[in-house]
Amino acid sequence: MFKQGVFVSKFFVGVAGLLFAGMALAQSSVTLYGLVDGGLLYTSKTLDPSTGQNAGKQFSTIDSGLSPSQFGLTGTEDLGDGLKVKFKLESGFSVANGRFNDSNGNQFGRQAWVALDSKFGEVKAGLQFSPFFLAVYNSDPREASLFGSGAVNYLDNVLGTGLFNANAVSYASPVIAGFQGSLMVALGGEAGNFQAGRQYSAGLKYDNGGLMVTAAIFDGNSGGTVQTPVPTTLQFEGRTLGASYRFGKLTAKASFTNYKVAGSFNNNVYGGGLDYLALPALDINGGVWVTSDRNDTANHSLLAALGTQYSLSKATLLYAQLAVANNHGAMNTGLSINGALYGVQGTTTGVDLGIRHLF
Repeated sequence: MFKQGVFVSKFFVGVAGLLFAGMALAQSSVTLYGLVDGGLLYTSKTLDPSTGQNAGKQFSTIDSGLSPSQFGLTGTEDLGDGLKVKFKLESGFSVANGRFNDSNGNQFGRQAWVALDSKFGEVKAGLQFSPFFLAVYNSDPREASLFGSGAVNYLDNVLGTGLFNANAVSYASPVIAGFQGSLMVALGGEAGNFQAGRQYSAGLKYDNGGLMVTAAIFDGNSGGTVQTPVPTTLQFEGRTLGASYRFGKLTAKASFTNYKVAGSFNNNVYGGGLDYLALPALDINGGVWVTSDRNDTANHSLLAALGTQYSLSKATLLYAQLAVANNHGAMNTGLSINGALYGVQGTTTGVDLGIRHLF
C-alpha cells in the first residue's frame, strides 16, 4: 500500500507539472501607461462664440499643448502558434482641471478594445481610431501636435468623427513587402434607422526603408445611439493621400486631405513640412497647411507652425511652439485643439510653452 501511495503521489505531481508547464506557455502581461502634458498658451486674438468676432488676446494655462494627456491599461496574452489576445483601455484627462479631455467624454473615451492578432492579421472590436485618422496622423510633419498641426484642421473640420469610433470592428492585414491594408466598420444604428451613425473606413500603407506612402477613405452617417460632448458621428466623407521620406536625421512629409460635410463645406487641405533631429535630445519641426472650400473659394485659410522639443530624459521633455493662422471669408481655422480650436478673420499668432512627461 505504501508503494502504491508513492506511485499515486508521483503520478499527480507529474500531471500537475504538465498542467503548469502548459500554463507557462501562455505568457501574459498588463501594463499601466500614461502621459501628462501641460503648459501656457498665448494668442493675439480669440473667438467670441456669441458674436463670432475677436474677443482680444488671451494668456492662460493649457492642457495638452503637444500630446493628449492620457492614462491607460494595455495587455497581451500569448496563446501560442503566433496567436495573441490584446486589449487597451485608454482615458483622456485635463491637467488643467482634472476633468475628461482629449476624448469623447467617457471614462475610457479614447480607446477601449479587444483584439485577436495572428500571422493572418489583426481583428479588433470596440472604441478605436479609424484607418482614415491614422493615415492623417502618419503623414503629419509635426506628429499631430495639439497646437499648430494637421490635427487642428482635422478637429476644426469634423470634430471627433473618425477619431473616436464606437461600436467598431476592424481588420488590419499582416505587413507584406512593406504593404498593409486595413478596414473598419462602426455599426451605429438606432431604433427605426439601421444606418444611423454607420461609419466605414479603409486604408492602405506602404512603409519600406525611408519611404512611407499612405492613403485612406472615410464615409459616415449622422445619428446613432452614441451621444458624446464632442460629436463623433458627424456626416462626412473623407479622402487623404500622404507621403514621407527620411534622409538620415531629416524627414519630409506632404499630404492632401478632403473633408466633405453634408449640407455644408467641402474643404481641401494641402499640408507639408520637415522634421529634423538636430541633436539626440533636440528635435525641430515645422509645417504649413492651406485650406480651401471647394464650394466657395473665397473661404480659405493658412496655418503655419514651428516647434522644438528638448528631452531632459527618456520620459520628460520641454517644448516651445509658434503658430500663425490667417483666415478669409467664412474660414475659422484655429491654432490649438485645446484653448483655440476656432479662429477669427485675419491673422492670429500664438505661442505655446509646456512640459510633457511619460510614465
